[in-house]
Amino acid sequence: MSEFFLELFSEEIPVGLQKNLREKIFNDFKSLFDDRSIRFKKAFNFSSPNRVVIVFEGLDKQIQIKSEEIRGPKTNAPDQALEGFIRSNKIEKKNLYKKKNEKDEFYFYKTKSKTLKTKDLLTEFIPKILRNYQWKKSMKWGEFDLNWGRPLKSILSIFDKKVINFEFHHLISSNSTFIDQDLEEKKKVFKDFKEYEKFFEKKGIIVDQNKRLKIINQCFKKILNQKKLKINENPKLFEEVVNLVDSPNISLCTFDKKFLKVPKEILTLTMETHQKYFPTFNNKDELTNEFLIVTNKKDQKGLIKLGNERVVEARLSDAEFFWNKDKAQNLVKKVSELKLMNFFKGLGTYFDKVQRMRRLGGNLSDELLISKEKVELSASICKTDLTSDLVGEFPELQGIMGGHFSNHQGFDKDISLAITEQYLPIGINSKIPKKPFSIALSISDKIDTLVGFFGINEKPSSSKDPFALRRIALGIIRIVIENKKDLKIKDLLTYSSSLYQDQGYKFMNFELQKELNIFLKDRFRYYMREKQIRNDIIDASVSSFSLNKLFSSFEKAKILNKIINQQEGLDITSSFKRASNILDFEIKNGKVVITNSTDPAIFKTDFEKNLYKRIVEIKKYFSEINDDENYEKSLSILASAKREIFDFFDNVKVNEENENLRKNRLELINMLCKTFQNFINFQLVKANNE
Repeated sequence: MSEFFLELFSEEIPVGLQKNLREKIFNDFKSLFDDRSIRFKKAFNFSSPNRVVIVFEGLDKQIQIKSEEIRGPKTNAPDQALEGFIRSNKIEKKNLYKKKNEKDEFYFYKTKSKTLKTKDLLTEFIPKILRNYQWKKSMKWGEFDLNWGRPLKSILSIFDKKVINFEFHHLISSNSTFIDQDLEEKKKVFKDFKEYEKFFEKKGIIVDQNKRLKIINQCFKKILNQKKLKINENPKLFEEVVNLVDSPNISLCTFDKKFLKVPKEILTLTMETHQKYFPTFNNKDELTNEFLIVTNKKDQKGLIKLGNERVVEARLSDAEFFWNKDKAQNLVKKVSELKLMNFFKGLGTYFDKVQRMRRLGGNLSDELLISKEKVELSASICKTDLTSDLVGEFPELQGIMGGHFSNHQGFDKDISLAITEQYLPIGINSKIPKKPFSIALSISDKIDTLVGFFGINEKPSSSKDPFALRRIALGIIRIVIENKKDLKIKDLLTYSSSLYQDQGYKFMNFELQKELNIFLKDRFRYYMREKQIRNDIIDASVSSFSLNKLFSSFEKAKILNKIINQQEGLDITSSFKRASNILDFEIKNGKVVITNSTDPAIFKTDFEKNLYKRIVEIKKYFSEINDDENYEKSLSILASAKREIFDFFDNVKVNEENENLRKNRLELINMLCKTFQNFINFQLVKANNE
């Protein structure tokens, strides 16, 4: 068993390109071995700023390829077919033979058994795999014609402790790589990965990104525990930092406490996004003036720490300047500036958008039982932070800065919070607006955007969603469902479309409302799948729901999903299926026409009367319930009808010879099925035996 070890050494590769490179090349080698049935025991891939490493351990040195019979074209096929077969398989015509099966005669040839050496295979395919890699961004350098993420300086390639010799553009593979030492480039020879890894670890260089992450986490934990501090959970920042260094060292730095007067979101974003620092927080989630940095060298004299503190001071000074300038500008007066900012081509300016949002929010205020004036005011000023220098510098802070500006200028707290939360939620698990004014503003914004983009046919495709419309639709659904209140979303979509028309914007999408309904229904499906609801229950829920009843539809599905495999759920499905199967059979065979008319006067048995009585009771229950329906109670009532249903089917002959009796009994069964479907479309819910 052998080891294959490949290292690509280059100038520092950007973080965003490292992971893609190592994983793609690794998977290409894995596919190569799998396709040829070459076994290996262990495989892994590593990367650091300068190095990409691929290792396969316990590889077969060689494999025996058995001879096999290859079938060609029919013997009566055109000459071109035979010539193509010979050419593609690189064989001679004299080696072909004819063979008949049950129907036709074909040309065949038999391959020779041979030994495939893994080293030979790698010699051939390593350059091909490297050549086939597609960079998102690449460059050329010097007089070379190689396109690579950054200048590629050496290729170390070893199999079974020996060099795999090949050429890749201007580079020749070897068993050596560059080692950086005192700003000089030196080379060292290695025989295998174990020796390679041990050597670099002695130098303090950790090639394995997983080990680097572990080291960073351990150091962070030690410092944070000592200082009784914590940091944000930010996987993206961790991944970025891990791939920026190969010899991680941690320092705790500070900045002037005066900057803590600036909103923490500005400071945090400045440190995390722009400087790749880790701001710290106390046990009250308050930002402190201490932050962690990850460097690539030991800070023997404290100069690295000092340098980073100076850099962050400069960055925070800029942020402080923008904050002091922007917070003093009157938000109401800045509304007119939105006339100069385009929302989107064909959808007007941001001024147009906030006017539409005012009216949508006003409409929602009645449903939410809140002040219409406050909703309209929050809508009017909610986009003014887009004109600020801070949001121009930090686009991620739109909405958040608007909330801070509003709060600083003495606006109502509900208004400030609504502006802050207007873009929420931003994903399936992110925070949602909970306060009524925040709900009104967030939904108004999302409805306006959704209707506008669908109206001008800027809709998501199967693979692309450049304007995040799926996320926006999911946001609407989450706000409604997780706040446990149905809102008239369908009506709002219609109203939003009319607001665009009132402003003179013409939509070319003549099926706008239909497409929006389908789109939101699809997102509703997605949401329920994420909540682990059974597919058949999702189908049943979606088939009979309205956008104005998102919460109630979801709750019904959720509760049914909870009890479906319990006795109560089994009673419901078995009762309904027994009834619907008989009814479907009779209708499909054209034996009866259902007219929704059951005549109790011609019942012949107590079983009919008892079932009818129970159906009437259930119908009465559903007719009297309102928006506060107890769905568990509804299902319990349906389940409790099992006795009357089964007594009826066990003791009453439905397919009665008397046509009037038969039809009346089928009408009774139809009445039963329709009553069940007051809750959900049970026709689509599978019974336990389906």
